[in-house]
Amino acid sequence: MASMERKQPILSPFVPRRNAVRKTSAEIVSEARQSLRVQSTQRPFTPRDGHRQLFGKSSAGVDRDNRPPSTFSLHAQNFEFPDSRPGSGTRLSPLDHKPHLPVPCDDEDPFKAFPKPPADPLEAKKRQPRTRARLLRAGSLTTLSLIEGHKDVKERVNPGPGQKQASLKRLPSSDHTEARGGPHKPGPRRAASESRIKQPGVGSSVRPTECRAGQTTELGNGDETKSKEEDAETLVWNNTIAPLLRQLESMAAGSSEGSVDPLCDVCDRLHGTLAEADMLGRRCKRRSGILRTLFRLIDLHSARLNLHISRLCLALCVSGNNLLNICKLIFQISRSESNDILFQNNSIIDSFLGVLSKEDVSSSGEALLYCVGTLKFLSGNSAILRLLLDKNCVGVAQKLIQRLCTARETNFTTSGHILVQLTAALRNLADHPDARPLFVSFSILSELFVVLRLHHKDPDICTNISRIYSKLSSYSECRLALAQTPDCYQLLLELLSKHHQKQDLVVRLLFTLGNLTAKSDEARLQLFQVEGCMDTLLQLYATYQHRNRPPPPQKDPPPLSRPQAAPASVQEEEDVLVKLVRVLANMCIHPAVGPALATNTSCIQLLMETLELKTVLESEELMVNVAATINNLSFYQEESSALRRSQLTIAKLMLKLVLSSSMDAMLEATRVYGNVSQSKDVRDFIMQNKVHQFVVTLLDSKSTEMCFAACGVLTNLTLDPPNRLSLTVEGADAKLVDCLRDFGAGDWQLAGQVCQALWNMSGGGSETLLDTQERESLVEILTTYLDEEEALRWIENEDIKDYHRACWELEFLPAAQKLLKSLQPLDWTA
Repeated sequence: MASMERKQPILSPFVPRRNAVRKTSAEIVSEARQSLRVQSTQRPFTPRDGHRQLFGKSSAGVDRDNRPPSTFSLHAQNFEFPDSRPGSGTRLSPLDHKPHLPVPCDDEDPFKAFPKPPADPLEAKKRQPRTRARLLRAGSLTTLSLIEGHKDVKERVNPGPGQKQASLKRLPSSDHTEARGGPHKPGPRRAASESRIKQPGVGSSVRPTECRAGQTTELGNGDETKSKEEDAETLVWNNTIAPLLRQLESMAAGSSEGSVDPLCDVCDRLHGTLAEADMLGRRCKRRSGILRTLFRLIDLHSARLNLHISRLCLALCVSGNNLLNICKLIFQISRSESNDILFQNNSIIDSFLGVLSKEDVSSSGEALLYCVGTLKFLSGNSAILRLLLDKNCVGVAQKLIQRLCTARETNFTTSGHILVQLTAALRNLADHPDARPLFVSFSILSELFVVLRLHHKDPDICTNISRIYSKLSSYSECRLALAQTPDCYQLLLELLSKHHQKQDLVVRLLFTLGNLTAKSDEARLQLFQVEGCMDTLLQLYATYQHRNRPPPPQKDPPPLSRPQAAPASVQEEEDVLVKLVRVLANMCIHPAVGPALATNTSCIQLLMETLELKTVLESEELMVNVAATINNLSFYQEESSALRRSQLTIAKLMLKLVLSSSMDAMLEATRVYGNVSQSKDVRDFIMQNKVHQFVVTLLDSKSTEMCFAACGVLTNLTLDPPNRLSLTVEGADAKLVDCLRDFGAGDWQLAGQVCQALWNMSGGGSETLLDTQERESLVEILTTYLDEEEALRWIENEDIKDYHRACWELEFLPAAQKLLKSLQPLDWTA
């Protein structure tokens, strides 16, 4: 009786029972009797890493030497011009093709007017005006537009089959003032350009459009719509975009450290103009000019400006090396917590979430790595974490996990590096209450099991995921999602076996298993039935119990001495034991698992060894958990029970807890005595060592749990007639009556246990119990309590009333009637 859990019956382990058939009183009490106590413990503490870096100092990844760095320098020269150059840095081989230049048609051919370059470049430079020389400096907007325009012309004048190629020498040159947005001065070349050029062998003719800087020449496709679109783009470019780019260049040349606000504003205006003109992405033919100007601004080294630049560059769909450098730039900014406010006030979060959604692991793996690293840093900020959840960060993470898990074997290492960052970010997201339903709805918990199967050798990935599980397994909906994952328990046990030396991983996996088995009988049985389950758990127990074993404790430590702080390694190892013992305590609640554990000699020996090696003063939680596990196992009194054969030894070890200053330790030890005192040898030990005196004083406790445990021990001790007198001398009978008066009406199981202890003390009515006044007081209490209506009048909730009525009927009523009859043998009627 002392071993049963005295609280309202727990419903279904994960899902609340709905429309359940109301149980009978016998079923309610039977369930309460069979529900041994579940052990709880604190979640392992995860210290915050004060340094924002990709891989921490304690990182122990499988490919540590080849991991990308967290620190690097970025300048404009690191970016490629134009963006279309391959990001690999490999020089492409030239095409094996020699074009045949066509012969001009006649003297009126407009291409004849193409000016020949001067023989001496220095002479040409002398003839150019000063302003023209300034405009043609390296990297200037106008120079870029002119070069791009010539490039487009060269690309588009290549004829199709059977067509003559126009001579590049005759191509009219562009006016640089027009490239800057100035007025175009039509001349004879424009009139000539409107003439039709007959192509031999082709029955059509083409009208080349005017060759302006940055404008292409259409040949022979007759697509007037496309030409109009290009004219519209040219108009937007000349009237709006080019002036903004020139403004950026001029402002950058004269800007200082604290004057980037105007530059940020111009970047925003440029972004808005491009979006309004539908020229974002790769739709703008002059995007290389825009990117060149933006890249040059990076050398101003302004975090705020660089975020604006990065957002616009990502909107222009940079790729290859430029995409990598932009992601590195964002990562670099996010490394400083002081820059977090910039991410809150900028839509850059949407931009890099977009990169995570669409970029391929094989072509942009390193860019994804730095992007996810940024996500990891920002998710540590509570304000940004809320933004990330609102922007569907969990959904993006799920899709990315799926892509990483299906990546080709050649990208396995890169995928692992990304997953280290992504699982760390998810660990941060798991802290927010609103993230829990998202983790469940997006199946993140089951997706992470797929990651564990693929990357089970990477301790960093496994540790991050174990932290997610340890956080979320405290909540019923997440426990259900975990429990429904196929082979969940087998995989967790395999990881415990593989990484048994990694304490921070082991302790979190054990905490997760403890949470899963805390409320679910099905989980307890499934875990126990996994092949090698007990071997793995007991091997871990032995390993961590014997590692760095501290010197034996003093036999009689000063009662008020302060415990010396144990080394960090010892405390960490003890935390593993606390979580592991909790798993054992929860598992043995199942009626099929408990007897098997009670007969496991290795398990019982390890538990008793812990009681021998440790002290309550230094290892209170561990000692309490071990005592609770022994109490649960002592509920099973089969002949083959190894614990039953060791009851006297256990009783001696419990003295250490009873005599401690810890109320929790006293309570657990008393509960153990309540079960093992069914043995005559144990009862004799208790009386000889005066433990009964201590048990009697516990009846003065204000705790119903403590009184109930003490009543259980007294009930067993009073089975032996010599003990009854000793207990009466200690005033046990009077204290039992006080306990019934104070707590009986609110706890009918306790009231029934008190009545049973009093009846045993009276020898079933054969011995005088209490003095006359105390007997009258007890009769009055029992008479009142036996009135069912009066006894349950104070309970309003119907569900609670059902439980109390069941306990009143089956626990209190029989014992109270029997006791009252012994007190009034002549007058009492049934």
